[in-house]
Amino acid sequence: MTMEIDRNGLEVLDRVQCLGLLSTATIGRVGVTSGALPTILPVNFRLEGQEILIRSGEGAKMDVALRDAVVAFEVDDFDPIDHTGWSVVVTGITRSITDEDELERLRGIPIARWASGGNGHLVAISTDLVSGRRLGLRRR
Repeated sequence: MTMEIDRNGLEVLDRVQCLGLLSTATIGRVGVTSGALPTILPVNFRLEGQEILIRSGEGAKMDVALRDAVVAFEVDDFDPIDHTGWSVVVTGITRSITDEDELERLRGIPIARWASGGNGHLVAISTDLVSGRRLGLRRR
């Protein structure tokens, strides 16, 4: 299989590779619009099937910004010694998970937490557009 290289010498990752890398991470950044201005917020997340799941505290700025919004989501990893790394960017639509059957099914899925507080709302981000790049050694 031939590896696609972009004009900057980075390996172009396909959707399957990107989702595989997303499944190895727990912290990402979501780009939202808040008060007509763009902002980027760090979030704990989990890839579940074809959706990214995040928790948002009640009343949080992110909770308002994530209501049926088109967002950008980015995760990366890098090694400053070996000068290797990867980046995956997702563009998708958010949805607040309110269906009781779906909530019950998802309650058992652990989503890492750094901030204290209640569970808040569970939000899903679709993975409509997915792209990724990798620099340096090919990691499996």
